Amino acid sequence: MPVVKDRSIKVAVDRGGTFTDVHASWPVEGEPDREIILKLLSTTVATNSLLERQGAPHALLVTKGFKDLLEIGNQSRPKIFDLNIRRPGVLYSTVLEVDERVTLLGYTSDPNRVERAVVFSEDGKVEKGYDGEVYAEGEVVRGLSGEAVQILKKIDVEGIEKDLQKLYDEGYRSLAIVFMHAFTYPDHEQQVGALASKIGFTNLSLSSSSLPMIRIVARGTSTTADAYLTPVLRAYIDGFFAGFDPSLRETSLKESTSADELSRTTSVEFMRSDGGLTDVGGFSGLKSILSGPAGGVVGYALTSWEKGGKAVIGLDMGGTSTDVSRFDGTYETVFETTTAGITIQSPQLNIETVAAGGGSRLFFRNGLFVTGPESAGSDPGPACYRKNGPPAITDANLVLGRLLPEHFPKIFGESEREPLDVEASRLALEKLANEVNAETGKNLSVDEVAWGFIKVANETMSRPIRSLTEARGYDTSRHILSSFGGAGGQHACAIASTLGITTILVHRYSSILSAYGMALAERVFERQEPSSETWSHAGAEVRLKARLALLASQVQKELERQGFRKDRIEIQPFLNMRYNGTDSALMTLQPESGTDFAGAFAQAYNNEFGFSMNVDIIIDDVRVRGVGKSFDSLGPSVFTEAKGLTFKTVDVAPAVDAKCSATTSVYYESIGRTDAPVFLLERLDAGDLIKGPAMIIDGTQTIVIDPNATAKITSKHVLIELEE
Repeated sequence: MPVVKDRSIKVAVDRGGTFTDVHASWPVEGEPDREIILKLLSTTVATNSLLERQGAPHALLVTKGFKDLLEIGNQSRPKIFDLNIRRPGVLYSTVLEVDERVTLLGYTSDPNRVERAVVFSEDGKVEKGYDGEVYAEGEVVRGLSGEAVQILKKIDVEGIEKDLQKLYDEGYRSLAIVFMHAFTYPDHEQQVGALASKIGFTNLSLSSSSLPMIRIVARGTSTTADAYLTPVLRAYIDGFFAGFDPSLRETSLKESTSADELSRTTSVEFMRSDGGLTDVGGFSGLKSILSGPAGGVVGYALTSWEKGGKAVIGLDMGGTSTDVSRFDGTYETVFETTTAGITIQSPQLNIETVAAGGGSRLFFRNGLFVTGPESAGSDPGPACYRKNGPPAITDANLVLGRLLPEHFPKIFGESEREPLDVEASRLALEKLANEVNAETGKNLSVDEVAWGFIKVANETMSRPIRSLTEARGYDTSRHILSSFGGAGGQHACAIASTLGITTILVHRYSSILSAYGMALAERVFERQEPSSETWSHAGAEVRLKARLALLASQVQKELERQGFRKDRIEIQPFLNMRYNGTDSALMTLQPESGTDFAGAFAQAYNNEFGFSMNVDIIIDDVRVRGVGKSFDSLGPSVFTEAKGLTFKTVDVAPAVDAKCSATTSVYYESIGRTDAPVFLLERLDAGDLIKGPAMIIDGTQTIVIDPNATAKITSKHVLIELEE
């Protein structure tokens, strides 16, 4: 029996809306790595808490006079023509106004800014006041962004202590602290945070540390989201650690762990929304909202994209929703998104989510086929889950023969040991068909009605793909579709045909690719600070370069402490840049060819908006992201491998030990019902070729091959090519 070395087993877990996916691997000397995959019923934590408003009660501490700021929001009206607009409520339960105030002297758009600005000495003392004014000692200080901060009202320590004690006595244990200009002057937030910690509050979310960026509304809503979700997330993490030896938690929370110690202990890492891994100390509600989908993006980016080849669209269709993203060599990151009506200001991979998954419920409303946004979830689940659930997308696929119960895990019913119930799905779809026919006067079959719902779901999933491609100037048809998630393989061919895409990639682990992506992801640590520099001003480039170098040294030092050698650390410097007078800042990565951030920004701005401007460029933030690499390459790409294979058509005659195990009746839009061969993926070899119509199945996924498609089998992928 092979010997497994200590600390060599890697386990990755993705807790989704319907299933939890588990991927485990370990090295065996002289052999390929051994791997195990599992799927378990589950539900999400942070995202569901936000969607269902089931987070922790918390209090918002805000600068006096701004009590209603977050409720007023930014005045955006995305549904301006709705007759019954329902604004999402705020997350906090109560507000405490803190009598403190600071202001900034001057403003970045002032044409005489340099002449009027406050001048500081090397040790931070004021040498010249704004417009020559004279200030008392300590009244004006230099903020983190370099701007002059005037302290108008200091914290009343005695008064705030009484107010905090009252909140504590009322039962609050989580606080969101959001003060004006705290992005550049965090002292007041930190002072109040220290008082709250002394009183006994267990969760403190400071806007100045969550993400120190300008714009108090977005910074404030993000901080309340962190205070709302982090206690829920910590309770989940506590439950996770409770299932293991106490030493696992102790080593995971120990901050002073040396690199040598880290190499000899088991570590627990969490996926962040920006696609990087972090330890438990760096994980919070704010960084977890899109952490599951981020694992999938990392998974398909590392296994599907080829340098110099086409960009890849990721289609992650799960039980509750579908996540869509795009990868063309670099991860597309956004710093402000809206989730469940709440504006989140935090680095996240650019992922668009739609409420279309295997559990999306089916309705016939006002003469229209409707799928979702309501979901049957995992309990009761779709009708076929044997818990009297409503009809859902999974039921439509089951009725159409695009799912085979004998190849599905027996985890359903009250005992969670029964197979899918085909009859329950058929009865649910028959009821819908009768409703459709009665209202329209038509005589549609159950198959036609089921396929109608599938088409609506496919169109729902195609919309965000067009948004990420056509809406941004990219030709959708010149992309590769990487389909994954438990339900992705059932819809991939139809969606690709709708979008004009001719190449589809389905990884052998596609149904658990988010978990697999977490296993491939790399440790990330970053530092960010605000700035107020103007790129064209004298000495600005030198000062920015020095700040980036300082942050880079901090990041490098931390990753080295976590056990990474210098040659395994990649440093990525960014400047958050915008044109003077605009509000559209772009986080710009330092170009490989040098330090021409301005040229890189102008190119990125032109790509995004179709034009550039001949005005000053303002730098709002400096950021350094460090990546600790655990491997160099996963080997040749799927396309390189395919070029070296000679493909031969597989015999479609079913037999016990043959690659084709059976035939089954499947409904296709182009040819209706037909008998399609069923192939078991574990029996297929690299070089096998399968012509549609057909189905490829393993223990965790079903791939439907349309009549106009051909599937080529490689060592790690099913490469599907559609006729143009």
